[in-house]
Amino acid sequence: MRARRCFVILCLVAPALTAIPAAAQVEDRPMLTSAAAMTMIHGCLTKAEEEGWRMHIAIMDNHGNLKGYHRMDDAQLLSQDISMAKARSSALSPRSTQQWGEIAFGNGVSAAAFVPGMNYFEGGLPIMTDDDQHIGGIGVSGDTGANDAICAQAGIEAAGLN
Repeated sequence: MRARRCFVILCLVAPALTAIPAAAQVEDRPMLTSAAAMTMIHGCLTKAEEEGWRMHIAIMDNHGNLKGYHRMDDAQLLSQDISMAKARSSALSPRSTQQWGEIAFGNGVSAAAFVPGMNYFEGGLPIMTDDDQHIGGIGVSGDTGANDAICAQAGIEAAGLN
């Protein structure tokens, strides 16, 4: 019994002794900050107000976690779910929702049309750093798809991102 106890303790302690130091495990990568998300929302709001659009704006990091959201006064309620779906689609892959639509339906229906949870409406854009690292997605909904995309791009540019 004592030998078994020693063996179990050794099995639990040995991996800890050979583990890589915690400092070496830290991943050094850019991330979408809350401040950048809020700047994007304000950039979208500025463009939408200039044009008279009423938008829902959703921003997610590249893991699909919500970083920022805003519904303008009188924006149609249906657009809430659409903006979230657009943001999620572009947050989880470095493609716009329009690009996904072209892949899925451009030359007839392809396998991309059956990806669960994917949104193909224009107005979802990936958020990229200057050195082309994908850090999230923005989804805007409330007007035409083209205007949604223009508004989303205004938000990205307001934050100094691509």
